[in-house]
Amino acid sequence: MAKVTQKQVVVNEIKEKLNGASSVLLVDYRGLTVEQDTVLRKELREAGVEYKVYKNTMVKFAIEGTEFEAIANELEGPTAIAISYADATAGPRILAKVAKANEKLEFKSGVVEGTYYDAKGMMAIGNIAPREELLGRLLGSFKSPIASFARVIKQVAEKDA
Repeated sequence: MAKVTQKQVVVNEIKEKLNGASSVLLVDYRGLTVEQDTVLRKELREAGVEYKVYKNTMVKFAIEGTEFEAIANELEGPTAIAISYADATAGPRILAKVAKANEKLEFKSGVVEGTYYDAKGMMAIGNIAPREELLGRLLGSFKSPIASFARVIKQVAEKDA
């Protein structure tokens, strides 16, 4: 009876972490050294991403009936879960960077804002620039035509004066 209670506590902990998550990514971490894993965890923590290893069965129970249920088939073998909250691409982006440097870290699958992606899809999401950079590019593209228009209007006004 005590084991069931302990397991329920873990399942509830995972459910709480998944509440409000914008993305969840599963990775196979076999082959990472302790040093590499420590650096990875630090980087993820600084980005506000939860990264933890749970028993696969506990995760399966926790995601049952949620938008993350699609990843249940990938819960085999050593699996770590990265949960992003504010920036949906933060976890995949950091893990993609580490995976490029270390081929032993393998993406399994994930869910980003309610949509399931396989390993290749999650790697593609991981290669997307940070949100701030994308917003900067967007604002820059808005600013350029407006600035050109303002210069033309100014020249027309000066010509008429």
